[in-house]
Amino acid sequence: MYKPAEPKRRQFFKIATAGTVASAAGGLPMMFVPNAALAEEALGSDTFNTLVKIARDIFPHDRFGDDLYKNAVGVYAEQAKSDEGVRKLIQEGVAQADSIAQSKFNAAYAQVSNERDRVHVLQSIEATPFFKKIRGDLVVSLYNQPAVWAKLGYQGPSAQFGGYINRGFNDQNWMDKL
Repeated sequence: MYKPAEPKRRQFFKIATAGTVASAAGGLPMMFVPNAALAEEALGSDTFNTLVKIARDIFPHDRFGDDLYKNAVGVYAEQAKSDEGVRKLIQEGVAQADSIAQSKFNAAYAQVSNERDRVHVLQSIEATPFFKKIRGDLVVSLYNQPAVWAKLGYQGPSAQFGGYINRGFNDQNWMDKL
């Protein structure tokens, strides 16, 4: 079972310093440079493609192309290459989703055509460390893409423009489109 290591004091300061530098350099999106091709190589094509389908099912947006979900899953490129525990957690979690889908719908998870059926599979594994990790990572890696911001009508960070009082405080309309 995968268990993340407790951060050490020095690691905390490294992360905090990197965040401050990234923020000063133009915002947090630069911290997340996903590489879908490397993630597919590290995880294997079947696992990667199933993970993309899982990402779409956890955070469904009909107007998002698969490329945005592939970018979101791309954050596992380095993690899967450098940490055997993460790679194993993801591969075993996808295998579990495939196994449940196979037993209930006679198809691997990614081949189940009905979204409601796939969501049913995800609900059966939502308490697992795999699902919790994927959901937690994807909420950041998916919604921290400027291309996603454009689709949602979010203008991006505004600190460099004087904050939201001077830039968009009263002009939001993206929630009406959800």
